[in-house]
Amino acid sequence: MIEIIKADITSLAVDAIVNAANRSLLGGGGVDGAIHRAAGPLLLQFCRTLDGCRTGEAKISPGFDLPARRVIHSVGPVWRGGDHYEDRLLRACYTNSFELALENGVHSIAFPSISTGVYGYPKPAAARIALSVMREYDDRFERIIACCFSAEDAALYRKILDEFR
Repeated sequence: MIEIIKADITSLAVDAIVNAANRSLLGGGGVDGAIHRAAGPLLLQFCRTLDGCRTGEAKISPGFDLPARRVIHSVGPVWRGGDHYEDRLLRACYTNSFELALENGVHSIAFPSISTGVYGYPKPAAARIALSVMREYDDRFERIIACCFSAEDAALYRKILDEFR
């Protein structure tokens, strides 16, 4: 079942949370910075060994000081108007995160809204992609959480999920 909540993703006790990471995987602003701060310095140390991550791909680390056991780092596309394969790359973020989760025995997973912060992806389009991929994996996970930053974002996700039904 897909759950849509407004929460701090770093507070969720799930098997894995997804980090909307940058290509270096060494922390940054927004969700990425919050996850690195909450996980503690060992996350940065571990991420240095991962040699970065390409846009659309995903890599996994321990959760360290987080309540989540694992962090799946995925690099979303920067919005450049929609004509630079952004939709395909964003879909790949979610798909690759789910596949990596399955390979690592993850049963519960929480996603932020990838690429909608400083990367500028339009929220409605990003939510449609996120929810369509989540629906494809719904029967393979005990819990899939769309963890929204604001009540407005959560309402948008609920509206779009209702449209799919």
